[in-house]
Amino acid sequence: MEKIRCGEMTSPTSGHAGGFTQANLVILKKDLAFEFLLFSQRNPKSCPVLDVSEAGSSVARKFAPEADLRMDVPKYHIYRDGKFAREVMDITEYWQDDMVAFLLGCSFTFEEALIANGIGMRHNDEGCNVPMYKTNIQTEPAGIFHGPMVVSMRPIPKDHVVRAVQVTSRFPDVHGAPIHIGDPAFIGISDLDEPDYGDAVSINENEVPVFWACGVTPQSVAMESKPELMITHAPGHMFITDVRNERLGVI
Repeated sequence: MEKIRCGEMTSPTSGHAGGFTQANLVILKKDLAFEFLLFSQRNPKSCPVLDVSEAGSSVARKFAPEADLRMDVPKYHIYRDGKFAREVMDITEYWQDDMVAFLLGCSFTFEEALIANGIGMRHNDEGCNVPMYKTNIQTEPAGIFHGPMVVSMRPIPKDHVVRAVQVTSRFPDVHGAPIHIGDPAFIGISDLDEPDYGDAVSINENEVPVFWACGVTPQSVAMESKPELMITHAPGHMFITDVRNERLGVI
């Protein structure tokens, strides 16, 4: 956390802080907080809620009581009226007294369990961010919030796919089991080499693309729903909590 706060670590967080739960971040003004909470409850695969701050508080009391959500994420994205405005490393100047922060489960959390079961993470092997794609799967709307689901993709050897499903299904608080296996066109993805977020990775002949619901979905939703202001983590640059992975699943 200290390296992130002082700006020494600005890279994607997959593979870092082994054993500790990572989380997606969404920050909204209080007048939209209930609608987003309802949206998350209706879309638990994409937006599994781990913690919600008090209005005006930048502290996630359950998951990282000593952290400050305004400066302890490697990179943040600012969205205004549905448009990406800028990327920053500190959001102190954007913070308002009526803001509410949501921590949502992140699939980086179950990657350690996959690796322990002999399933490698290609994005870590290739030193890049996990690929993420908008799909043709529409989320269940709530209030102003609506839009397409985003998924993350990991190439899995064909003879390990069943095991990958079994392992990740033990982690429902961090997206759980995959939402699709195989043909990307079935969920509206035309080209795996052109992710909407993150980086493309290689897929070998003996592998199949496996897709998990992704906590970048709120960023896609922001572009559709156009809230006046939404602050999120930059895709792949997560908030690292104080909670051990074992609390969220069985490794």
